[in-house]
Amino acid sequence: MQNKQIRLATRPNGLPQPSDWQMTTEEIGPLSIGAVLVKTQYISLDPAMRGWMNAAKSYIRPVEIGEVMRAGTAGIVVDSQNEKFKVGEFVTGSFGVQEYYVSTDGKGLMKADTQLAPLPKWLNVLGMTGMTAYFGLLDVGAPKEGDVVVVSGGAGAVGALVGQIAKIKGCRVIGIAGGAYVIFLNAKAAGYKFAYFKFFVL
Repeated sequence: MQNKQIRLATRPNGLPQPSDWQMTTEEIGPLSIGAVLVKTQYISLDPAMRGWMNAAKSYIRPVEIGEVMRAGTAGIVVDSQNEKFKVGEFVTGSFGVQEYYVSTDGKGLMKADTQLAPLPKWLNVLGMTGMTAYFGLLDVGAPKEGDVVVVSGGAGAVGALVGQIAKIKGCRVIGIAGGAYVIFLNAKAAGYKFAYFKFFVL
């Protein structure tokens, strides 16, 4: 079985270009005991990925030249030598931009219950994005009903969820974004009652 991958070829200057990437194909051999083979179904394309391409100190190490591009992904187990994971189960993790992913020990794989929610939701509201919004707002911010919550990056993946959670908790929400069209889209999607250039109110 062959695995198609997209690797970082050079560090982009500004917007990434096709020349910054290299497509490779690798052969997938038999699985060792404890290993799990996942076929990618969804890849999350996040703004953070652009920062990971830079050779700069950050909250996470940069993607190295020649490495498969890092990305949050969701997929289905197609082969398993690990008793914790069965063929046909859905999982999420940071598998990178590739068709298949081999976990040697099952670590880093999180099961996704598609009876609870469709698989893509496990990359968003039920994934890292949603956990960041939920715990960042409720555990760290700890707003009370009637509070005003200001969300910088209110049009982003995390910010849009923060605004909706704050609204559910009875807060008045002001979201900050960089353009009228972006604000319009988020106001429509998130149910904002008012939208203004540079900020919007929920």
